Amino acid sequence: MSPSVKAFFDTATNTVSYVVRDPQGAACAIVDSVLDFDHASGRTDTASADAVMAHVQAENLTVQWILETHVHADHLSAAPYLQEQLGGQIGIGNQITTVQDTFGKVFNEGTDFQRDGSQFDRLFGDGDSFHIGQLRADVMHTPGHTPACMTYVIGDAAFVGDTLFMPDFGTARCDFPGGSARDLFQSIQRILSLPDDTRIFVGHDYKAPGREEFAWETTVGAQKARNIHVGADRDENSFVEMRRARDATLGMPKLILPSLQVNMRAGHMPEPDEQGDVMLKLPVNKL
Repeated sequence: MSPSVKAFFDTATNTVSYVVRDPQGAACAIVDSVLDFDHASGRTDTASADAVMAHVQAENLTVQWILETHVHADHLSAAPYLQEQLGGQIGIGNQITTVQDTFGKVFNEGTDFQRDGSQFDRLFGDGDSFHIGQLRADVMHTPGHTPACMTYVIGDAAFVGDTLFMPDFGTARCDFPGGSARDLFQSIQRILSLPDDTRIFVGHDYKAPGREEFAWETTVGAQKARNIHVGADRDENSFVEMRRARDATLGMPKLILPSLQVNMRAGHMPEPDEQGDVMLKLPVNKL
């Protein structure tokens, strides 16, 4: 079955969010939503999430799932806001506990911060399946960018998060804590074992050199033939060498520190202090 897919591109973070709909009904899922955040002022806004919500409401859709492909380091999730407005269960991969343990220590969260994934409604394991109306979705654990990355194969469409980019841009970085270029290569091989006509929807786009328009949809066949990092049967060792060398040149994402603190909590802010103020931490020399 081929789901109906509506994309929403956030220019501030180059993130693509998706509404994935059962073509035979009104059930849908939201993948990788964005809560707007101004780093300089520390203020949030819901404009990006409101655009998704407006589409859901205009189409009279019923949100069953709000899915995260991983704990994002470049934008904050709007999952709790959308859940409050539209319903649905918030889901992520069950290796979120590894990420919570790692960054719970980085941010010195103490024992009050639960590291068992209980902030989410559903923790998916590799091989799990669920439904969006009559539309079946299968879950693939695809670590490498982070330990908890998941690919959601929904009908003939795969939502790969940051694991793969468009063929002319390549693949995700692997230098965050818990990342692994070798794991990423093996995860990508799993994705590329899907049928060639499987549609791939990526989590970000940055317009590769020579391309004038943002893009986010490709196919398994196109990735196998033309991906500049893994296409044309590139071998694992040369990929790992390339990925590690490239990652060594990359700076940290601008929103990594607020994003990790919020997203490891399923999009919730840390608990307010005694005065009712919410504070995010800025660890020094930790990343």
